[in-house]
Amino acid sequence: MTDPLTTLSEARVFGGRLKRVRHQSAAVNCEMTFAIFLPPQVETGATVPVFYWLSGLTCTDENFTQKAGAFRVAAELGLAIVAPDTSPRGEGVPGDPDGAWDFGQGAGFYVDATEEPWAHNYRMHDYVTRELPALIEANFPVTDRRSIAGHSMGGHGALVCALKHPGFYKAVSAFAPIVNPAAVPWGEKAFGRYLGPDRDRWLEWDACALIRTAPERLPILIDQGDRDSFLETQLKPEALVTAAQEVGHPVTLRMQPGYDHSYFFISTFIEDHLRHHAAALVG
Repeated sequence: MTDPLTTLSEARVFGGRLKRVRHQSAAVNCEMTFAIFLPPQVETGATVPVFYWLSGLTCTDENFTQKAGAFRVAAELGLAIVAPDTSPRGEGVPGDPDGAWDFGQGAGFYVDATEEPWAHNYRMHDYVTRELPALIEANFPVTDRRSIAGHSMGGHGALVCALKHPGFYKAVSAFAPIVNPAAVPWGEKAFGRYLGPDRDRWLEWDACALIRTAPERLPILIDQGDRDSFLETQLKPEALVTAAQEVGHPVTLRMQPGYDHSYFFISTFIEDHLRHHAAALVG
């Protein structure tokens, strides 16, 4: 690791420590910020596995750390949590030319952009799957046992990361993920700009397409609220279930009555997801 880490803040929580850290990223060519929770087990010399969390549109690392209520259970289970920002940010990083909230800074979609002016900075997949794990494992008391989860755009990112990198993660799950971005408005807008007009190239970043040829059958857990205002137009989890059934890929979709797209929903079921991950990471 040649680039220094700058600790922006540190707090004690459930016997562990939550740090917010900044570093210069080679993958996205700007400064990036991530949060890391180190459970109390590391203070006795243990190294621990890592649960990576990818947040959704407009979010930063702080949405999960402040709203999900994950630290009590992570401390019990001995899991580190790493929550990166969703996108490259800062001066010189292009955003949406019209100032829209669903593209650009805050909406990186965890793809590696190929089109200008996005290709220089918007390489969040490379950042999440290569640069960030290497940095975490070189600088903190963690093992190379990893899992990944996310919400909405981050749920899309988590599914794609796991499907494109067999063996790299021990578990994967998602809350209200965008499972078929190549066929919904959010994804069409982002992919058309980041990846260009060739829709066949979009399928390289679409969980419904990837699952059909995935060389690893890592079980997928999905929670989805049935009062989610984006369910019918943007999320469509049944599309992933159908694709998975065609090839025998294990997917558990839990429709949660009365829940929406918010962190109230995530905080209600995050313990289930952490235990799902710990069974693969710690067991």
